[in-house]
Amino acid sequence: MQSVYLNRRLTLQQVQRVADGAGGYHDTWGALGVVWAAIDARSQGVPALVRITVRGAPVGHAHRPKLDQRFVDGTRSYVIVSVTESDPHGHYLTCQAREEVSL
Repeated sequence: MQSVYLNRRLTLQQVQRVADGAGGYHDTWGALGVVWAAIDARSQGVPALVRITVRGAPVGHAHRPKLDQRFVDGTRSYVIVSVTESDPHGHYLTCQAREEVSL
């Protein structure tokens, strides 16, 4: 595998339910931590997705991205749609994500 240059500082977020004080709730995004990543807009096969590479973490570990979490970089957010190991040893993970831009 080629060396990976992790040059983007992204915040990993997950949806959290918060009580609204009237017996209901609303969803909000809460930060889980910061990861360093490489972003490649040329995702193979699906032009609407971007490929984000991060350091590997075992399945179930708090720092391993999951489906429906997202990465945030300023006003841009990337909702994760898949996570796979990039190499046989699991040193890196490749996340396919859908980019969303907040105005």
